[in-house]
Amino acid sequence: MVKQERAARTRRALIQAAAETFAGEGYVLASLPVISERAGVSKGALHFHFESKDALARAVEDEAARAVGRIIDAAQLRPGLTRLELLADVMRRLMACMAGDAVVRAGFRMDGDLTRKGSRAFSRRWQAWVGEVLRQAERDGELAEGVTSRAMTTTVVAATAGLRVLAASDETWRSAARVDQVFSVLLSGPPARQDS
Repeated sequence: MVKQERAARTRRALIQAAAETFAGEGYVLASLPVISERAGVSKGALHFHFESKDALARAVEDEAARAVGRIIDAAQLRPGLTRLELLADVMRRLMACMAGDAVVRAGFRMDGDLTRKGSRAFSRRWQAWVGEVLRQAERDGELAEGVTSRAMTTTVVAATAGLRVLAASDETWRSAARVDQVFSVLLSGPPARQDS
């Protein structure tokens, strides 16, 4: 039992160290020796748990996806929220999580890294969830006149990617206030036409 606990701790330390490295330097520049040193484990221990940098990156992405799933699950437990309020709440929580959790930051960063041959499963899952929430919002009449769930899904997913990029270089973009600013614009609907 002690061996299993030590192996689990080592694996968690490697995932955390990899996440910090991937979030800070990107996938391409991250090196396994730096990750093993940051985790405080030998290169042999790293290779025992992960056969390659890609396998380690997939483990980070899987852990990030679980963290995002927990954020969504927690928000869905709040009673009385409209679908749009739920979406805004999840975005706020997600940005707060990105501010303090290197695993989530790394998951989003690697998913958007065009130099990596990842499956993009992380962003596909996020897009699918956002799309489903917005389809329900559209059915419930929550969207502004002229706004479709499809267009809104594209906009929210693009806003998420943009906030992630901005938050990586400027921590003021990680705040709930910034998310609220984005959502107030998104939820206001298209501008009224002015006929001349």
